[in-house]
Amino acid sequence: MTETNTETRRLRGDHCLNVFVSYELKDKLKALASKYDRTTSDMVRAVLRIGIPMMEGLSEAEEIMVREYIALFRKLRQVKSLKEI
Repeated sequence: MTETNTETRRLRGDHCLNVFVSYELKDKLKALASKYDRTTSDMVRAVLRIGIPMMEGLSEAEEIMVREYIALFRKLRQVKSLKEI
C-alpha cells in the first residue's frame, strides 16, 4: 500500500470502531459521562485505555494458571501410575 493510500484511509475513518453494547452498559457510560462532565466518547476511550491492560493481565494470569494446572495434573498422573506398579 502506498503512502497516499494510507493517508487517505486514515482521513476516511479507518481508525473508527463500531461496537454494539447492551442498553444497560450504554446507560452506565452516559451516566458516568454526565457525572464527570465528559462526552460519552471520552468515557468509552478511558474505559478502553484502562480495561485493555487489565484484560492483558488477566489473560496472562489465566495462561499461567492453565499451564501450571496441566503440569500438576501430569505429575499426579505419574505418581498414580507409579503406585500401581
